[in-house]
Amino acid sequence: MRVFAASLATETNTFSPFLTGFRNFEESYLVRGGNHGDDPVAVALAPVRWRKLTEAAGGEFIESLAAFAQPAGLTLRPVYEQYRDEILRDLAAALPVDMVLLNLHGAMAAQGYDDCEGDLTARVRQVVGPGVPIGVELDLHCHLTQTLVESADAVITYKEYPHTDMAARAEELFHILHAAVQGKLKPVTSLADCGMIGVFHTSHPPVRALVNRMIELEGQEGVLSVSLGHGFPWGDVPDMGTRVLVVTDGKPELGAQLARQFADEVYAQREVLQPTYLSIDAALDAAIAEPRGPVVLADVSDNAGGGAPNDSTFILRRLLERGVGNAAIGCIWDPVTVSLALEMGEGVETDLRIGGKLGPMSGDPVDLRVRIGKTVRDAVQRFGDGAALLGDSAALHGPNGIDIVVISRRGQTFSPHVFTNVDIDPLQKQILVVKSMQHFYAGFAPIAHRILYVAAPGALVPDFKLLDYHRARRDIWPLV
Repeated sequence: MRVFAASLATETNTFSPFLTGFRNFEESYLVRGGNHGDDPVAVALAPVRWRKLTEAAGGEFIESLAAFAQPAGLTLRPVYEQYRDEILRDLAAALPVDMVLLNLHGAMAAQGYDDCEGDLTARVRQVVGPGVPIGVELDLHCHLTQTLVESADAVITYKEYPHTDMAARAEELFHILHAAVQGKLKPVTSLADCGMIGVFHTSHPPVRALVNRMIELEGQEGVLSVSLGHGFPWGDVPDMGTRVLVVTDGKPELGAQLARQFADEVYAQREVLQPTYLSIDAALDAAIAEPRGPVVLADVSDNAGGGAPNDSTFILRRLLERGVGNAAIGCIWDPVTVSLALEMGEGVETDLRIGGKLGPMSGDPVDLRVRIGKTVRDAVQRFGDGAALLGDSAALHGPNGIDIVVISRRGQTFSPHVFTNVDIDPLQKQILVVKSMQHFYAGFAPIAHRILYVAAPGALVPDFKLLDYHRARRDIWPLV
């Protein structure tokens, strides 16, 4: 058995102020030939697991490109086409193969391509022909398209948000395709539209019940996998929205029926599934009123994981204006400030201009007198079974016990490691501000006294009616 695999992924925020080029991929993750190392980053967990499963089955694993870019704006057309064509050339050179596994995102858009995943998968189908099973694993923040579903045999998404099940879903997809190669089943994928958009936290009870419902449906005869594609509301493309996938063993009518049924169940609960967001001042009032901390404030609008710059200063400025103390912010992407901190050294007191570099969505820079704390080269945080790179990191200690973690590599906050790396004890803080929409939850929930979601200004404002859609459909809730 010969298994071919490739990865090409980014999440495209069409409202983001900067485009995605070669350098973003090179700085985020770009590996060829499966050289993922002994401690793979989270985005490489799928191909690493596929290799182990293939070799355990006595097969040969052939891996092409593994490319991931930190989410930003549209991918430049030459970048997407070059990486896509590299994968297709490697696939043609590897023929014959018995199955193809693609580790994609689902919300990647490039100049001239609204649906990169559908485009790539359709071209893979042209290379291998109709008889070779193709499986696609997606992030659940995806735009699910008919082109993708018709080009692949099995399409599944993560079930969890935070995405703690990337490896588990990779195993699920492999076993479905392996059984297809053996002639034991014939996977077919059905798609249904929920007619809505939203943000769904699977760590909270209303959405948790939907995850349990998907698992329950998978127990029915002939149903191999059920996925809820949450959608990515900050991608202004025609297929933006929440949709359901059902993979069955050669039963497309059953798949279509169950997908429609589940989509209707999701739509019926649309109001109760959404998180509650607070203004900056309301969140600070609530955090200060708590008898103990830490109270975690999630700055959802400035989350690099959704394409935001990750350098906004709105909450930092309000902390300073209100004289709020004993707070820590992680992390502000500011390579210039990090470089200056490394150059001046730990213990030095100096004036620095922090954040606010990328334009109106980032707010104005904050000029602040700080003491440079611990600095770390090539800092790392954990996310599930994988590593997430922060680049160089530095602690800046400001007035009233306000600590700021600045990083040189743009990325969201996953775990308390961003603080402990630079000798900031998060347990001693009343307020922890994290730049993340929900991935922080797995790492911070065990230590948080309370968690609040903050709708600050930024590239990921959670009120979708404020987004200036031009290409996405408007006949969905809550837009109507």
